[in-house]
Amino acid sequence: MIDDSVVQSNDSSDVNWENIMVPKDLVSSVPLESIEKYGFIPFRSSDDSIDVAVLDADDINTQNVIQFYSRKNEKKVRVFQVTGEIFNNLIKRVKNPEVEIGKALRDLEDSDNEEKKSSATLRRKRVSDTVIQDAPVAKMVEVILKNAIDGKASDIHIEPIEDNVRVRYRVDGVLHSSIFLPQKVGPAIVSRIKILANLKIDEKRKPQDGRFRINDLNEMIDFRVSTFPVAHGEKVVMRILDKNEGLVSLDDLGLRGEELSKVKRIIEEPFGIILVTGPTGSGKSTTLYSILNILNKEGVNIVTLEDPVEYMVDGVSQSQVKPEIDYTFASGLRSVLRQDPDVIMVGEIRDSETAELAIHAALTGHLVLSTLHTNDSVGAIPRLIDMGIQPFLLSSALKLVVGQRLVRKICSDCRTEQEGVSPEIQKIINYELGKVSSGVLEGLGLSQSDVNGEHKLYYGKGCSKCQKNGMKGRIGIFETLEVDRVLAKSINQNISRGDIEDIAKRSGFTTMKQDGIIKALQGLTTFEEIQRVTEDDSEEEAIQAKGD
Repeated sequence: MIDDSVVQSNDSSDVNWENIMVPKDLVSSVPLESIEKYGFIPFRSSDDSIDVAVLDADDINTQNVIQFYSRKNEKKVRVFQVTGEIFNNLIKRVKNPEVEIGKALRDLEDSDNEEKKSSATLRRKRVSDTVIQDAPVAKMVEVILKNAIDGKASDIHIEPIEDNVRVRYRVDGVLHSSIFLPQKVGPAIVSRIKILANLKIDEKRKPQDGRFRINDLNEMIDFRVSTFPVAHGEKVVMRILDKNEGLVSLDDLGLRGEELSKVKRIIEEPFGIILVTGPTGSGKSTTLYSILNILNKEGVNIVTLEDPVEYMVDGVSQSQVKPEIDYTFASGLRSVLRQDPDVIMVGEIRDSETAELAIHAALTGHLVLSTLHTNDSVGAIPRLIDMGIQPFLLSSALKLVVGQRLVRKICSDCRTEQEGVSPEIQKIINYELGKVSSGVLEGLGLSQSDVNGEHKLYYGKGCSKCQKNGMKGRIGIFETLEVDRVLAKSINQNISRGDIEDIAKRSGFTTMKQDGIIKALQGLTTFEEIQRVTEDDSEEEAIQAKGD
């Protein structure tokens, strides 16, 4: 029974939980383990009371702990029962990775000192075996992983440099330094990660790849691990694969209007090749999974060949290639064709053999999805021809090429209209919009009269939601090249890349830069972001020449 020092049943709806900033001194006296175990966290205080968020106010253990906390601080405690989502968000705000890792390092020092005092038998035990199993090292790895998940990072880089070990996180495509560790703990952390990923601990001379899974707040998060020998030890890069984040709709990815309709129409065709192009890290795999999610229906047999399998999709037969045992995209594709598939996804077309087999599969009644490393959609056609694909086969099999990049989104909570847009930027916007078809503009809520108007741009001022960055999340900018009859006939004639571009533009082709500018005008991203990922010096010169 809760005593008079604790006041229950306060209305949590009266608190603006999204803007609550928990004072560090308020929770510093409460171990994080106790906060998570007993489900309570102090978030606000006054001269005579402390406000506490509680997961389950009826839990007897929680009640006892709150009573003890009230007596210890000699203040009345006001209890606010909250949802799990609110509670987890509050915990993320009070976690301090530097403090947690500092405590783990002190524990590691203490264990090392104890080991030095131990018997000769223990001293002869391999240091690596001892350190790897130590709780402090496991705790450090746990903090590194949890900090990445809480910060919505896509990748973790653990890098030994000359004097220490640097931990960096890639958030919205940009790497940020976060934690620096003593150099001596680097090998132990790498070994711990290798154990989690089922890799060889004693193999430090060559790269290794693996994966593991952890449970974070009742959600399973996969980590794809890559180790790489460098001058000062081994570097580890972990890609964070959140299944819930991976399977998103094409609209949420950034495909809109005519481009979205085109993709949805073509993926319903019974056969042909659909390619997604772009550099590493441009979101190609996410786009493929989004398409698979649409095609994944009862009565459709979908088989994938991936390296590695990034997201598990219910109802899809997914297979990971293993080149070390000669199970490659090419050899796997031969076997897949004997699995009676309707849809085949090949993670990447890397060589002429895989390209030829994909063409063969498309021409024999299968829908084939794959990726290709080219700068844009138009470049996919000469690239495949360079691989040795005959133009007449390519024109019959290729149906659609999607080129894409990822740009950072403006934080929706602090988006602000930019004061004044320079004449140079207005000129670039007008030039690009002047080449966009009226159908595309109308589908996005624009008209030809908007082309030469005074355009508004936006930026993020920075707020608590985006950690004062002004940017939060990413969105794709796209271009979709449909191989229609006119373009197919031209491919048969082995025309140049420039001629392909001209034919595409006459059919209403919208470039990634034009799509990005439209998204900037809609307030989804900044003009500078679009320039950063699509800068083309030759085009800027053409605009200047036209202006002169």
